[in-house]
Amino acid sequence: MTPEDAEAILQEYFAPWIRQLGLRVEEVGERHAIVRLPWSDDLAREGGGLCGQAMMAAADTATVVAISAARGGFVPMTTVQQSTTFQRPVVGDDVLIDVRITKLGRTLAFSEITLRAASSSETAAHATTVYALLG
Repeated sequence: MTPEDAEAILQEYFAPWIRQLGLRVEEVGERHAIVRLPWSDDLAREGGGLCGQAMMAAADTATVVAISAARGGFVPMTTVQQSTTFQRPVVGDDVLIDVRITKLGRTLAFSEITLRAASSSETAAHATTVYALLG
């Protein structure tokens, strides 16, 4: 799967409000994806930090891209569980979301996700997800 293929998945299978986040696929591989969430003042909370809800939605969406890459294309799936820990704020910077598929079964997929400000190597948030594969 190419980044262009992954971009097509973002455009075809997601709700309009997710598309409005402006996510861009930076890299896609056999069991991973890196997706960029562009900074937007509209996504900032009081105090100027990027809101956690936007970061969680971006991580959830990026996971679909990574699972699709691992499966060789999009298949219907749904989030079963997502757990996110926030470690430091992101202010005025894009977020890079690095998804690694840790287990890909017939009916379930598991992932680890690291989110960081594009200008930093420090983790801003860490998430894990479990997806049910429906197709």
